[in-house]
Amino acid sequence: MPPLPTSTAGRALPALARALHSTASASNTSAKPLPDKSHHVLSLSADSFPHGFACASTHSGIKKKSGALDLGILVSTSSHPCAAAACVTRNVFKAAPVTVTSDLLSTAVGRARGFVVNSGCANAVTGKKGLEDAWSMSKTVTQLLPRAPPPAAGAGESGTLVMSTGVIGQHLPIDKITSSIPSLTSNLASTPEAWLDLAKAFMTTDTFPKLRTRSFALGNTTVRMAGIDKGAGMIAPNMGPPPPPHATLLGIIATDAAIEPAALQSALQYAVDRSFNSITVDGDMSTNDSIICLANGAAVPEGQEVQEIKEGSPEYATFKEELRGFAEELAKLVVRDGEGATKFVTVRVTGAPSFDVANAVARSVASSSLVKCAMYGEDANWGRILCAVGYTAVPEGTISPSKVTVSFVPSSSAANDTPLRLLTNGEPEANINEARASEILAEEDLEVVVDLGVEGGEVARVWTCDFSHEYVTINGSYRS
Repeated sequence: MPPLPTSTAGRALPALARALHSTASASNTSAKPLPDKSHHVLSLSADSFPHGFACASTHSGIKKKSGALDLGILVSTSSHPCAAAACVTRNVFKAAPVTVTSDLLSTAVGRARGFVVNSGCANAVTGKKGLEDAWSMSKTVTQLLPRAPPPAAGAGESGTLVMSTGVIGQHLPIDKITSSIPSLTSNLASTPEAWLDLAKAFMTTDTFPKLRTRSFALGNTTVRMAGIDKGAGMIAPNMGPPPPPHATLLGIIATDAAIEPAALQSALQYAVDRSFNSITVDGDMSTNDSIICLANGAAVPEGQEVQEIKEGSPEYATFKEELRGFAEELAKLVVRDGEGATKFVTVRVTGAPSFDVANAVARSVASSSLVKCAMYGEDANWGRILCAVGYTAVPEGTISPSKVTVSFVPSSSAANDTPLRLLTNGEPEANINEARASEILAEEDLEVVVDLGVEGGEVARVWTCDFSHEYVTINGSYRS
């Protein structure tokens, strides 16, 4: 094929994607209709949201579609200083908002006023101008808020954290953003509708806003959490604490619990390692991945002294596990909304010599393009699973092929929840029931279980989705 003319090269990939999609639709392997995901948007009561937070959202003009929410803020209205923690991308090309958020947390020693988020432009790989714009977003919000409680000795003033998501390599329309912020700070609300609009302001290729709440007891106090995240593509997070001293996936968890910043950071890292860092849609780690947690102590009754939870206390252990479970619930929503996804697949590895090995094997299987395509085609090609297990980057001799067992496990809600064994101790099962395999793979939810054969060994889970024709269509014309 001769090279494309320069004038058409920029349109080649979108055109190819549309052609592939059209061809697939007309063939025997036609694209399946995407499942309806509207049932994942829940009706949440006002009393389920954490006390002492308010939010607002607007269309600032970043997104082309008129009226599409693309700018939002969440601020703490509590008189108690708000603790803040973050886990951010380990991609070396960290976006400007990631850098600003990390700097703010370092300067204020784990305190913040809230955050500002925009969608439609990632403000990533944008040089000096991008960094200036991210600081402008933060400072504009902070200047319009009531004065914060005085900082602790040795800490700087707390500021507004920043998150951005969208196309990489483009500058923000910063004047549109800063001119829209005053209307946000003057129209703050704590209603479920305001929270839902904030979730919408996070969205890019997401098909539904992702908002959840949770309540639980810490001693004699009922505390609440609200969580928002976004993500459908460029999802393979690997997030850690901000750089010393203290995807695209974005998430915020706000709680009215009272907890020390250091304890909050430790709990968040524990939760993220077992939730957001255990999902993959396409194996691509974003420049912008950020999970922020804010804790403002507003659950403590008025007039009662606020005693912040310390790491190592019984209350901390409870909080940490509740945060982990809540983060897992939010992370799974991202996978369910994977670009073009029709399946939600859990890859569970058992009998591993260590958690790190179990996690590496699970991630290898979950990230395999061939496995994900087989899941979409509902093809019980378990050889692809073994291949991904075999090339996992673990020390030689860690995995013994003669001990590996593989099964398909249907969802517990399936009419027939009986698992199907495919391989036992390295030997294929005789006369595998292909009809049963197809029946399991036809379900929207299923589990692939890989047992490495170490008795009493470690377990890890990674959540993923399938690759469909629609994934190519979306990503072949993402900027169009």
